[in-house]
Amino acid sequence: MLRVATPLLCATIGEMFSERAGVLNLGIEGIMLLGAMSGFTVAYFSGSLWLGMAAAAASGLVFGALMGVLAVTLGLSQHVSGLGVTMLCTGLSFYCYRLIFGQPSQPPNVEPFPPAPIPGLADVHFLGTALFDHVVLVYLVFAMVPLSAWLLYRTPWGLRLRTVGENPQAAAGAGVSVAWMRYQALMISGALFGMGGAYFTLAQFNAFTFGVISGRGWVCIALVVLGRWDPWRCALAALLFGALDALQLRLQSSGAIHLPYQLFLMLPFLMTVVAMAVLSRSAQAPAALLVPYRREER
Repeated sequence: MLRVATPLLCATIGEMFSERAGVLNLGIEGIMLLGAMSGFTVAYFSGSLWLGMAAAAASGLVFGALMGVLAVTLGLSQHVSGLGVTMLCTGLSFYCYRLIFGQPSQPPNVEPFPPAPIPGLADVHFLGTALFDHVVLVYLVFAMVPLSAWLLYRTPWGLRLRTVGENPQAAAGAGVSVAWMRYQALMISGALFGMGGAYFTLAQFNAFTFGVISGRGWVCIALVVLGRWDPWRCALAALLFGALDALQLRLQSSGAIHLPYQLFLMLPFLMTVVAMAVLSRSAQAPAALLVPYRREER
């Protein structure tokens, strides 16, 4: 559950920051795929997994900034801009992978991140292996939850970000640069998207395939709504999806239930939608979400 939830939580936290600033970043699916490809490529040729993660974060940051140009500076539709970024990143990922690796009969792979058990805690019966025997990325991503909550609710930066997402006119009147805050949120979200995508290729599957993301970026948008734009609740939403995904994998491998495997694959997505429909009816999105800000309209 924790391993499956890790990349989703990373991208969900990124999307939460973006939406808290008033921008729906639908580029998430494509940026995650580009992060998976760029991270894998750099790690493959450099031999450094951490350098691959850095490349994935950098590529996500660049396309997060591109989303800012389209949705913030130009004031274009956030839906159209995000889908355009996703299509651009998807096409670029496929093109660059084919250009660099061609069409090998055996897909190239890297040695993934090794487990890093926490001394003492990993030896605890049952819970030790389940909670404290993971790769370093798992610990880092879950540590981002309290860090994100602190940034969002306990710092002046977080107050400015939340104000920009709720009332950009009031933020501008207080001397806050609405555009710059939204750019920051989009670049942070893009970097986290890229890192979430690279987790699949550098820690989970140790290879890049065109279906490595498989719609999980779109799931993260649902998880933000399910988590009501709060880091702690978003973490619980990601864990819910991770538990359901882990369950369907276990059901497939056990062979106890004889059903088409497509039904098992559908289970976590279906249950997430059901949970969102039931639990998120009263969720209040940031007031300025999807609303472009123009200084002359204050």
